[in-house]
This record gives sequence, structure tokens and C-alpha cells, in this order.
Amino acid sequence: MNREKDYLEDDILFEDLGELDELDFGDKEKRAKEQGGEEEVQKKIEYVDENLWPKLEKTGKKISFAKDIFALYRYMKDPFVKWYRKAIVVAGLIYFIVPIDAIPDLTPFFGYLDDLGVITALLKYLGHELTEYYPEGYRT
Repeated sequence: MNREKDYLEDDILFEDLGELDELDFGDKEKRAKEQGGEEEVQKKIEYVDENLWPKLEKTGKKISFAKDIFALYRYMKDPFVKWYRKAIVVAGLIYFIVPIDAIPDLTPFFGYLDDLGVITALLKYLGHELTEYYPEGYRT
């Protein structure tokens, strides 16, 4: 019996529990609000609103994934989607809008391949969440 008592007293795992309070086990929403996450996402949504349509007018016939971009845009504008889910979509749409990226959009034939890759990754990540944002009968 005495041996068990010595073992428990010498156990360093339970000796100093004060350090556990310093660990951040995450409250995503609280942490993001402290960092201004929701407001920052809203500013970027406004940027997408201003710049997406001119970019689509210019490139809509050159790319085959314009309907996917439109579905992502509708997802981003949905008031019932959590802001941190929108942040992922906003990042992908900004990547599409900005002409300076991994492969510049001015490069013939290959300029939109990296954009396609980013949009495809978003579609794969969001999966069935996006189905209702496509025009009726498009992705059935």
C-alpha cells in the first residue's frame, strides 16, 4: 500500500495542473471575434462583390467552371452559412479574381489551370453543401 502512495505522489502528470489553464483548447467563434474574423470576412466579401462580375464577364467564355463560381458566390451570400465557412469560399474566389497567382491568368491556355484547381478543391471540400446553390437541374 505504501508503494502505491509513493507512486501517486511522485507522478509528475498530476503534480502541476495549473499549466492546463494556459492551453487553448479552442472556442473558434470567441477566438475569431477577438481577432476580428467576422468583420474581416465581411470586408473581403465586399471585395468579391465588387470584382467578381467584371472578371466573369471577361473570362466567362474561356473557362468551363463559371457555374461552379456562381454556386460558390451564392453560397457565400447565403445568410444561414456560418461566416468561417464563407471565409474559405471568399479566399478561393479572391484567388480567382486576382490575376497574379501561381500561373498568371494572362498565360495562354494554362492561365486558368491553377484557378480551376482552387475551385475544384473548394467544390470537393464543401461537397453536398453546394448542391442547392446550383441552377436547377445542373448537378443532379
